Amino acid sequence: MGEEAVRIAVVGTGYVGLVSGACLAKMGNDIICVDVDEAKINALNNGVIPIYEPGLSEIVAECRVNGALKFSVDIKEALAHASVLFIAVGTPMGADGQADLRYVLEVAKSIGQNLTSPLIVVDKSTVPVGTAEKVTEVIAGELKKRNMDVKFEVVSNPEFLKEGAAVEDFLKPDRVVVGASSEWGQSVMRELYAPFMKNHDRFIAMDVKSAEMTKYAANAMLATKISFINEIAGICERVGADVNLVRKGIGSDSRIGYSFIYPGCGYGGSCFPKDVEALIYTARQNGFEPKVLSAVEARNAAQKTVLFEKISAFFGGNLSGKTVAIWGLAFKPNTDDMREASSLVLIKALENAGANVVAYDPKAVNEAKKYLPNSNLKFAPNKYDALNGADALALVTEWSEFRSPDFMEMKQRLKNAVIFDGRNQYDAKNLSNLGFKYFQIGVKA
Repeated sequence: MGEEAVRIAVVGTGYVGLVSGACLAKMGNDIICVDVDEAKINALNNGVIPIYEPGLSEIVAECRVNGALKFSVDIKEALAHASVLFIAVGTPMGADGQADLRYVLEVAKSIGQNLTSPLIVVDKSTVPVGTAEKVTEVIAGELKKRNMDVKFEVVSNPEFLKEGAAVEDFLKPDRVVVGASSEWGQSVMRELYAPFMKNHDRFIAMDVKSAEMTKYAANAMLATKISFINEIAGICERVGADVNLVRKGIGSDSRIGYSFIYPGCGYGGSCFPKDVEALIYTARQNGFEPKVLSAVEARNAAQKTVLFEKISAFFGGNLSGKTVAIWGLAFKPNTDDMREASSLVLIKALENAGANVVAYDPKAVNEAKKYLPNSNLKFAPNKYDALNGADALALVTEWSEFRSPDFMEMKQRLKNAVIFDGRNQYDAKNLSNLGFKYFQIGVKA
């Protein structure tokens, strides 16, 4: 491979595929991104990015112009081009919690049907332990049907990208985990990631199954921290402690740290709910009952109802004809992703109780419409207009534009000066002085 650009194919142009392809192209590699969705590929070829991710559209535009990044629907073209192929397709959650590997194995089948020269196949999608073996079997089976003997290896290289900061995370990774079964696989991957390691080496080599497990274990650990602090918040409310102060008290312990111990109205997104569930499934398939993980999941499901319960209790259990304004729909700030978002649970509960809902989100409105097709939800053009004549405000997603609003403007627009804050963004004392009733997570009202 030496000094010339590495020729890479990326199958799947969702969050992971598009960010990976664009960032690898930025480092001078020659990239083809492939997707079966023709409309999506046409849009990308016309410079239209299907997701909102800070910094992504600029890199895609730059690399399309200099020819480092191409988009195609043809996997044959991609395979003819590539010495490394990343599988970055979706692994949605099946009905039983199992990760659905249908799309991953379809790609594997296409590889086996069309492969003609040596290839490193990289599992980038989040996949259960043992997936690389299945992908290897499918490719080998298809090669056998063709009487072809082509050298290939399936390696695991899980992504640790945070939506909203994915580009930065890829360009400056805090670790790169690669599970491979040969020196060939490890060395190709090490070479590929070398440009991202200029300051210090963050490459962690291991076996394939351990790499597959690392991704699930990392997400499950972070989900556990969130569910733990949310449980502590529930106890704080009932005993009269303030979880915001407790968080400072425990976060200052270096063994615990401050990250992921912010109480709130539950976690959502494409990763934590799905990956915790998939790990529970894997454990049970192997005769082990994951009690902690089951509790993490149950706490989070309960947490998503907390805001509704607070709003309902405030209005004496009667929300009929009341209007509730919602700030923030996406599962977290700096993304338009609505997967498993807490706002969905709240909106459905409010509507079922007879309330009207008006929402504002800087980026997620179009996505929200897809997820709430039968809802009467109204969308406001800005955060203050959402408050006009509303009986209360619920803050669900902590976008930065909600951090320091004009509270007097809010008071004028709201029918009642009442805020239910699902992310504990404001100073309770300040709001009380301004005449607001302010409800947080983990603080006795």
